[in-house]
Amino acid sequence: MLHHFTILHSRFLTFSLLFLSLLPMLDLSAQSDVKNLQVAFENSYSMEAKADYSRAIKTIKDVYQENSYEINLRLGWLLYLSGLHIESISYYQKAMKLRPYAIEPKFGYVMPSAALGNWTQVIYQYQEILKIDPQNTLANYRIGSIYYNKQDYPKAEKFLEKVVNLYPFDYDANLLYGWTNLKLGKFREAKILFNKVLLHKPKDASALEGLSLIK
Repeated sequence: MLHHFTILHSRFLTFSLLFLSLLPMLDLSAQSDVKNLQVAFENSYSMEAKADYSRAIKTIKDVYQENSYEINLRLGWLLYLSGLHIESISYYQKAMKLRPYAIEPKFGYVMPSAALGNWTQVIYQYQEILKIDPQNTLANYRIGSIYYNKQDYPKAEKFLEKVVNLYPFDYDANLLYGWTNLKLGKFREAKILFNKVLLHKPKDASALEGLSLIK
């Protein structure tokens, strides 16, 4: 039994020494991968600035790692810029799968979806964002504006009211919320909102038009 233990112990020590000898090599390899990614991202930013999206995409795809949230997110953005909306969506979906509670890939996803006219998916993603962050101003404003354009004013009111409560002097939110109240026949509220807009931007044409419709 002692002899058997000695053999096992000897093998364990040999394995341990071998593993320890490989650690510097593994560390150098990891450092090299990180450096390659950093260089690829840096080059892609430079190419993006020149609107050379195809080369920027290739630069990132050359170092592609399926389990990398950052790579998938970057490709989603670059493919959107290049007009490849369906492919862009697929990479944003991969990023969302890797980070289910992240908001940024959901915001990314809505851009190619909107470009394709898929408003059902756009609304769905904004709703998913609001499940994670109910006070998210951008999501509330955008979904409110979508419902306003659909002439679904009661739904628009719900989201725009939240934005105005969070940012009482925001120009865009007050203006759209004013028009929403006007469409709902809430003239007193609309008048207050339009006048607030004029404090922010005197002689604003849209606010003045809204006020002219209030009797």
